[in-house]
Amino acid sequence: MSLDLVLITGMSGSGKSVALRALEDAGYYCVDNLPPELLLSFVALEQANKGKQVAIAMDVRSATSLPQVPAQLRELRAQGVRIRSLFLDSTTDTLVRRFSETRRRHPLSQQQTGEESDPLLRRRAVIDAIELERELLADLREQAHVIDSSTIRPAQLQAQVKSVLSVDDSQLTLVFESFAFKRGIPVDADYVFDVRMLPNPHYDPALRDLTGLDEPVAEFLRRQDSVERMFGGIQSFLAAWLEPLARDHRSYVTVAIGCTGGQHRSVYLVERLAAAFQQRWSTLKRHRELERD
Repeated sequence: MSLDLVLITGMSGSGKSVALRALEDAGYYCVDNLPPELLLSFVALEQANKGKQVAIAMDVRSATSLPQVPAQLRELRAQGVRIRSLFLDSTTDTLVRRFSETRRRHPLSQQQTGEESDPLLRRRAVIDAIELERELLADLREQAHVIDSSTIRPAQLQAQVKSVLSVDDSQLTLVFESFAFKRGIPVDADYVFDVRMLPNPHYDPALRDLTGLDEPVAEFLRRQDSVERMFGGIQSFLAAWLEPLARDHRSYVTVAIGCTGGQHRSVYLVERLAAAFQQRWSTLKRHRELERD
């Protein structure tokens, strides 16, 4: 059995340590902040010691050597190492708030005169550091499965990490995610579909407190011609483009369906789409607002 390597990268403050703990609980030997220069020798050592499951976290503290990583991953894959890359991301506002709440300094931030006494100057310094970090990590993000930790609790993040690793990564995996526009678009989405123009069960008192998982809501939406047209349009689009994406060696594609509250229409369509595609592709479902609440 070849070595199973999970590489965790992402934005500072996005939850990499939480993800690493989830993998440790799952039986992985975990290493935090491994310098990229040591990646190949570390993997060789684990292989010599008959290691089976290893998780490594790398971050922007190794900025000068991060460009080496894509080539190193290609070399390890050529050796037969099974590699899965996860990138933890969050919105800039969320990251700024987390740094403010913990009073930690961003690893790329530079102390500025007057920063400690001026909240606006301090916020600007953090935002500048976050924007620089996004640039430095762009190549790694492009090659990884992205998980948006902006609005989820640590327990939910751990569950998402475990669910991603539970699927067969030999073929493309579809992740269908429902969300509420009022809480922001998921930053991990590859495709976003807006379904707010569809009839809303919220305005029926009998359906308001239910969700798209409940049969009365599903029955209401099934009767709407516009809902059926929306479902057919999204289904046709994905059916036309998933094969080319798979040939381009994409491991994950996240399709986000958004409505106003993330409770009825988006949830219903995520359930139907996942059912429609699960015979051909590995599928995962997330209902961001339902899980959050």
